[in-house]
Amino acid sequence: MPQELSLIDVDKPLFDLKTFTGRFQYYAWMTDPRTVLLSSDRLLQAKEMVDKYRKGEQSADLKLEEVHYNMKLYNSAFHPDTGELQNFAGRMSFQVPGGMLITGGMLAFYRTVPAVVLWQFLNQSFNAIVNYTNRNANSPTSVTQLGVSYVSATTSALIAAIGCKNYWSKKASPILQRYVPFAAVAAANCVNIPMMRQNEIIHGIEVKNANGEVVGQSRLAAIKGISEVVLSRILMAAPGMLVLPVIMNRLEKLPAYKRIKWINAPFQTLMVGCFLCFMVPTACSIFPQQCGLDTSTIRTFEPELYEDMVKRTGGAVPKRVYFNKGL
Repeated sequence: MPQELSLIDVDKPLFDLKTFTGRFQYYAWMTDPRTVLLSSDRLLQAKEMVDKYRKGEQSADLKLEEVHYNMKLYNSAFHPDTGELQNFAGRMSFQVPGGMLITGGMLAFYRTVPAVVLWQFLNQSFNAIVNYTNRNANSPTSVTQLGVSYVSATTSALIAAIGCKNYWSKKASPILQRYVPFAAVAAANCVNIPMMRQNEIIHGIEVKNANGEVVGQSRLAAIKGISEVVLSRILMAAPGMLVLPVIMNRLEKLPAYKRIKWINAPFQTLMVGCFLCFMVPTACSIFPQQCGLDTSTIRTFEPELYEDMVKRTGGAVPKRVYFNKGL
């Protein structure tokens, strides 16, 4: 077996996740949209290779590039908590193709209420899948909770979209009316993600010490993680949904562009895709996926959970605990 393979730890990322640059490189590598085109069989082969490599049962002629590529497929398609194959539409690697189609539709068809309703419905359906797929899987969610979360998020998005549309159509300039989709997306994210992950807020999520050992539960950790995810998702959509309306407002006034109106939706969809290619890894990189929280904060605001942590650790409570915030 090549000597360099003995140096690879498949459970550790190839990049330094303590820095923003390292996280950006990791998520740009891990969210590669091309991996969505691969079959489930190929992804399961990658998982099998990673599992065998972890046990020291890898093939002797395995190349370094193959190990890295299979690690990429494994990280992009399997849940970090459960190891289960994720729904392809919920993977972060599907954010560019899925997000560009839906966001392009929202930006291109915002002028009528039926169009707003249709595209917000599609967007929230997509968001529900993404939020469920990228949750902290150690806190199970019931079918009823999923349904309530979906209805609540869709309702909030429609209220924000139709409310802004009706108000801005009378009070605001045409350019400001183009921001109706972004207002709806921001409002819905503030509802959809916390509702979809409400069990984490109610019961808390597992927190671990620096060695990866579970030392307790924390609701504050869930709130911190979910808040960071909400902010990241809004920032992910912001450049495309804030800059593109300005560009389109100018383009649509050009005589040449007016003669090819059919290009409006495809052009906006393509432009959103360009923004998302950069913003998906950027937004995922703003906060570390493995978040940290001082146990002194837990002791102050969650004394009962801190006491449980003291019992679990025999009094040796770490100064800081860590948890998966999701994406």
